Amino acid sequence: MPRIRTGEQQLRLNANHNGEHRPVAPIPGAATTEARLREYIATLERRLQKRDEQRRAMLHIMGDLNESNKRLANQRKAMLHILADYEQDRRHLVRQAERLDSSRRALLHILQDSHKDNLRLEASRKAMIHIMGDLRETTAQIQRREQELREKQEQLVQAGKLATLGELTTGVAHELNNPLNNIGLFIGNAVDLIELGVTDKRQVVREMRNAMQQVRKATEIISHLRTFGRVAPVGREPVNLGQIVARALALVREQLRLREILVTVEDGLGEAVVLGSPIQLEQVFINLLTNARDAMAESADKRIRISASVGDDAVDITFADSGPGIPSGLERRIFDPFFTTKEVGTGTGLGLSITYGIIKEHGGTISVVSPSGEGATFLIRLPLARRDAKELSQR
Repeated sequence: MPRIRTGEQQLRLNANHNGEHRPVAPIPGAATTEARLREYIATLERRLQKRDEQRRAMLHIMGDLNESNKRLANQRKAMLHILADYEQDRRHLVRQAERLDSSRRALLHILQDSHKDNLRLEASRKAMIHIMGDLRETTAQIQRREQELREKQEQLVQAGKLATLGELTTGVAHELNNPLNNIGLFIGNAVDLIELGVTDKRQVVREMRNAMQQVRKATEIISHLRTFGRVAPVGREPVNLGQIVARALALVREQLRLREILVTVEDGLGEAVVLGSPIQLEQVFINLLTNARDAMAESADKRIRISASVGDDAVDITFADSGPGIPSGLERRIFDPFFTTKEVGTGTGLGLSITYGIIKEHGGTISVVSPSGEGATFLIRLPLARRDAKELSQR
């Protein structure tokens, strides 16, 4: 049962809840008054309930506001971090912008330098074109000069051969004189047999065959002279050095015999096969033989020793004489053109120079060793021909 308040108390209660004074109507009767009070109490309860709901809503709102404040605080901290990162990134971007600006200025300088370099390259290219043109002209002139020099060298070699033939005239004439005398003798014998009426035809045929053999010998000498005297071909072919030395000795043998010079040829040359010109190599050996012949003109013991040593890739050929040797300090000059140690009028100074040029053209080397009082030794080294070339030369 709710407490019944007086009008004054109810008036104060209304003043406390609503903040204002409301007049209380007079109660005409107790029942009416109680009904009104009940109604008023119900109204107050509804208001209290509503105020309680509002208070709870206010608490929820305050809690939400507190959560919102916390989130705002966290967001503010995050914003501070973001602002710090932004400031750091901004400074980094400023530095990058400065570096990019520096790079841009450097790139401008590089482009300017590149443009200048392109201009210089263009000028250099034009200069190079002129240089290439001059180089082509110079190369053509050098080739013409080399061709002229080669032709003159060939003429010089040919002149040296003709000079050698002139020096060997006496010996060659004697070589031809022997078979001619023998031919006359054999034919004379045949004529005598026929005139005497000898009926043995075999004896006459034998004399005629001996005469034909001497004719072939004279023909070989003349053919050899013609071959040696003609211009040597430029081509190269497999050459057996033993055969070339034998042919060279055949031309100078009489000259050496008249001067009582003993020539010794050791084994080994027959195994040496090189690629070269047989006529030019024969001229080399003749030049060395005649050089040794002249060097031993005043010697008591006159000997020439020819030897060879065949290696894997090259052959070493040695021409050693027993003459007085070469004066000290002249070993390198003897291969110079027109240099000679002979008396005036006895030598042209071209033999050893021509020899040096021929050996060099064949890819070889020539040198001389002359110990005091022990004569002179010429050493020639020539590259050997390949196996297939050797087999070709032996067929």
